[in-house]
Amino acid sequence: MALLELASHRLHYRIDGDRDSDRPWLTLCNSLGTDLSMWDAQADALSADFRVLRYDRRGHGQSSAPPAPYTLADLGGDVLALLDHLGIQRTHFCGLSIGGLVGQWLGIHSGERLGKLVVCATDARIGSAESWQARSAQVRAEGLAPLAQVTAQRWFTPAFIGARPEIVEDILARFVATSVEGYCGCCEVLAGADLRADLARIANPLLAISGDDDPVCTPADLEAIAQGVADGRHLSLPGRHIVNIESADAFSAALVAFLR
Repeated sequence: MALLELASHRLHYRIDGDRDSDRPWLTLCNSLGTDLSMWDAQADALSADFRVLRYDRRGHGQSSAPPAPYTLADLGGDVLALLDHLGIQRTHFCGLSIGGLVGQWLGIHSGERLGKLVVCATDARIGSAESWQARSAQVRAEGLAPLAQVTAQRWFTPAFIGARPEIVEDILARFVATSVEGYCGCCEVLAGADLRADLARIANPLLAISGDDDPVCTPADLEAIAQGVADGRHLSLPGRHIVNIESADAFSAALVAFLR
């Protein structure tokens, strides 16, 4: 198991593809309440053409959870620390939901470390401070298990839940197993993150991917990001919030086409 030990926490990461080749790097950043396994289909599809780096955000998967609160700059700093640790000077980046916010932060503050940027099922401002603070308080009081079923409905269409229950059950098991401290710390990130005024500072070519039935971050939200940056485009695919799983083949194909 590959771990980066930082001052306050450790990051678990994985590399797919030939690390010693000269292929470009692609870093994948997961959503709130998931781990790096959410990218399995993309790692399988892209590791022949890219060195694929994915990691568990602090407080998720096998990464540890430092005491909250966290900021978006903390999450972006974790990415930069991981890149520095691995000697990666430049990488393409793909992030979903809060991972997409991390990608936008990196594009604004460390764009020279990125090649092309893909942001998925995200926004420059996701929800309201009040809603995320209420979510954090609920989870601290009750844990994550009571949120599992409503989360499944937000993340996947009824058709996908019926057709691929084993995938949904695995995702929900990982959701419930997420550290409460890590989850609530990231809720506090979302409560404070608002990048709308800074989007124009992103100079990297950007692809915004939405799920066409996503109730969390709508296609209009992703279109606004694409329109707000210097070089952006928008693509909508069938599915809800975790669109990279629900439309896995189309999503991977879109990544390859854009990154090439």
